[in-house]
Amino acid sequence: MAAYIPPFLFVLGIIIFIHELGHFLVARWCNVAIDAFSLGFGPELIGWNDSRGTRWRVALIPLGGYVKFAGDDNAASMPDHDALESMSEEEKRTSFYLKPVWQRAAIVAAGPAANFLLAIFIFASAFLIVGRPTVDAAVTGVRPDSPAAAAGFQPGDVIVAIDGSKVNAFIDVLRTVSSAAGQDLTFTVDRGGQEVTLHATPEQRDLKDDFGTPYSAGFLGIENRTSPEDVHRQTFGPIGALVAGAQETAYITKRTVEVIAGVITLEQSPKQFGGPLRVAKISGDMASIGFTALFGLAAMLSISIGLINLLPIPMLDGGHLLFYGIEALRGRPLSLRAQDVGFRIGLGLVLLLMFFATFNDLLFLTS
Repeated sequence: MAAYIPPFLFVLGIIIFIHELGHFLVARWCNVAIDAFSLGFGPELIGWNDSRGTRWRVALIPLGGYVKFAGDDNAASMPDHDALESMSEEEKRTSFYLKPVWQRAAIVAAGPAANFLLAIFIFASAFLIVGRPTVDAAVTGVRPDSPAAAAGFQPGDVIVAIDGSKVNAFIDVLRTVSSAAGQDLTFTVDRGGQEVTLHATPEQRDLKDDFGTPYSAGFLGIENRTSPEDVHRQTFGPIGALVAGAQETAYITKRTVEVIAGVITLEQSPKQFGGPLRVAKISGDMASIGFTALFGLAAMLSISIGLINLLPIPMLDGGHLLFYGIEALRGRPLSLRAQDVGFRIGLGLVLLLMFFATFNDLLFLTS
């Protein structure tokens, strides 16, 4: 397990730094005084002060980070009302809590937004430098008693369209099927030069990836065994790589939202949710493959962290945005008591989520 720690800290450190940098840069743009920029929580390991009085620090517990504004009571950006009341007029002009609600919302939203931009940058860089490997959508086998077998798929079929949308590679089939459990799909296939139309309904199944990580997805039952000569590499220019990176980020974001919604509605297995232990193991596995795989993992985790932070739970960025939305509608902020109760509930939910994820991790690592 010790071998997993360096790649884990590398991946998590990049994601946390970019997230907090988003908050930091927009806060500076809005002329907000910043007391501290911290990677990690707890006792400080190293730190320094910049020319504007911000303390940059690396702390002992590397499972998060924060930007502490002047007037914050703690790392969760709960306001210190006594400190706010005792501020001078000059200090009030740079106080986060006395800025217009749109500026506070922009500062809070900048963290998750930075996570999505990081993912786009990583994917675009990979596509530009090494291209994207693709495999033709050829069926090399059909699982018995599967939706594909019932629909009449045969080895040798080449899928050319699904519900009228062109299929360029086998990954297009996997992505369409994975998010279409229970939906009737129309497949257009090339069978020996003849166009054939087949109808199939993917089943929802609990599966495992190559590293043993559980996930739920639509299952069709077709196989696509390939050899190295079957793999093509799609190349991109700078603009094309950026567009492809944005499209890849959008797809993973959509798929992640579907998974979260499926778990909440009990339509998908909650075993898919993992915490630091699972991330550490997967980081080590990806590092053993190479830096490209490790950066790909960083992009996917960055998207997940951006989405989780947007959940409307007090203590998270989404909870703050919820409060600011209510403030904008009411014309005044929620009462101090209402905010305090909200933060306490949010803390309980966050701790419960962490416990649940860690429990899933232990089951995953011992299975």
